[in-house]
Amino acid sequence: MTPARDAGTMVPFPMAARDALGNAQLRRNLATATSTIRDKRARVVGELADWPELRAAGAEIKDRALHRLDTYLLQLEESVARAGGQVHWARDAEEANRIIGDLVQKRGAREVVKVKSITSDEIGLNDALAERGIEAIETDLAELIVQMAHDAPSHILVPAIHKNRAEIRDVFLGTMDVTELSDEPADLAEAARLHLRERFLRAEVGISGANFAVAETGAVCVVESEGNGRMCLTLPRLLITLMGIEKVIPTWEDLEVFLQLLPRSSTGERMNPYTSLWTGIRREDGPEKFHLVLLDNGRTKVLADTIGRQALRCIRCSACLNVCPVYSRVGGHAYGSVYPGPIGAILTPQLRGVEEAGSLPYASTLCGACYDVCPVAINIPQVLVHLRGQTVRHQQEGIAHGLADTENLTMQLMARIFADRKRYERGQRLARRGQWPLVRRGAISWLPGMLGGWTATRDAPPVANETFREWWRKRR
Repeated sequence: MTPARDAGTMVPFPMAARDALGNAQLRRNLATATSTIRDKRARVVGELADWPELRAAGAEIKDRALHRLDTYLLQLEESVARAGGQVHWARDAEEANRIIGDLVQKRGAREVVKVKSITSDEIGLNDALAERGIEAIETDLAELIVQMAHDAPSHILVPAIHKNRAEIRDVFLGTMDVTELSDEPADLAEAARLHLRERFLRAEVGISGANFAVAETGAVCVVESEGNGRMCLTLPRLLITLMGIEKVIPTWEDLEVFLQLLPRSSTGERMNPYTSLWTGIRREDGPEKFHLVLLDNGRTKVLADTIGRQALRCIRCSACLNVCPVYSRVGGHAYGSVYPGPIGAILTPQLRGVEEAGSLPYASTLCGACYDVCPVAINIPQVLVHLRGQTVRHQQEGIAHGLADTENLTMQLMARIFADRKRYERGQRLARRGQWPLVRRGAISWLPGMLGGWTATRDAPPVANETFREWWRKRR
């Protein structure tokens, strides 16, 4: 079962990243996969002369939908109901899990097949269903690999990006009813296909995520590359879709923009191999019942932040992960959330709070590559800096309530010294006298305690024997 990392206590990013940096195989796997996807994306985006205009249109559509989110969600509910579906509203993960669990149990099913499950990972749905004795089967190939390995996704688009072919073969040999298997991609895909076919045919319930939902018509859209989604969406008699409320778009025409932006930015394709759209139910065509669960789980809180709300534009293409120098070194697990990489660094702290995920906004060099490739123009560096400010303010509030923070106390002391010329000059004189045990060959190459993190990778210059102000006074 896929671990639901967002449901537990997060390990601070610096600690998790330190462990990941020690895994050379992980770095090799990431470098190969991200560079391949990045190069494909650059080629197909370069074919469109109007890409900047498409990007601006995508951002405008998303902002328009977010500005009138309440109106469009109510319109979506009416459209889905008119087409024979039923809409449920979930304020948080607990409520969403209860709604979905009740629907599955009412159907009498003991297993469900799933596709596009990142939002279900956010709420820990697999674990919640398991507590009711219901097995959730991931059908996306990469999600299936992660589930069978009792691992966690490390990429939005390619959840098993941290594993190579040999590692995947070993996972399949240990979990599937096969005795021999090569690590050729075609053989691995065939083994997964045979394993899943029986599950598709016997499934009573399918659970999906959603890429988009059109308020005007009630149509829900899922794009994918393998065809597993098509099976999940058509064969089961009951279809349940879990969707974050930010996925709604106003009109059918708006979808045309995103069906150009998303495949090029995600898989580097001009068009997704499988684009599935359904509107309610049809007699003798697909599921007999359709339920749409609209999930908040902190999204309205994000919407209230005028700078941070642009994170809700995200269409989960993962382009920002593939260009991020930090992600390419540490992988997705270091972020401690189902949303890794630059987008996770701004989305998770807003959904869960900086008090719990305050280290993530610092998981960036602020190089701006993520902003450059984002198909809906999310200014990720701007939001990162904004959230860093929130983290600092939260830490200062903690100090005000008696919760000591060494770094903050040090910075406040430095600010007090720097704010007064006499205190600053007195501090210079004291530092000059106290530095003599540390200076070697004109540099300070070792500092004690927490300060050792600075000199571990660089030398610090010693305090000068004479400051400019002292020299100037002598000259006068």
